[in-house]
Amino acid sequence: MSAVRPGEAGATRACPHCKATILESSAVCPACRGHLRFDATATDAAQRFVPLHVEGTLRGDDHGSFEYTMVVVIRNERGEEVGRHVAGVGAVFPGEARSFSVAVEALPVPAGRRRRH
Repeated sequence: MSAVRPGEAGATRACPHCKATILESSAVCPACRGHLRFDATATDAAQRFVPLHVEGTLRGDDHGSFEYTMVVVIRNERGEEVGRHVAGVGAVFPGEARSFSVAVEALPVPAGRRRRH
């Protein structure tokens, strides 16, 4: 993956609250939900869309407990892995349940911030 210069689409920074790597353009940290900028316009929120949202639940049954690992993998258009993150691990016991939700939020990039080739 090539380096992205500050101010270009895809540029990142660390959240000052939780230190998660986030988009430079973020007004709210998606990890800790801390506010980063108060200059975000209502247009930003109106243009935001969710092209992917998947939910599921694991339930423990009477056959015993099991362990789980939730892994998020991102691939580029050639199928090459560009990111991998273990989001959580744990166990589910009889009578318990764990719900998982994965969502991708997107916001169109203004023409002036697009990456140059």
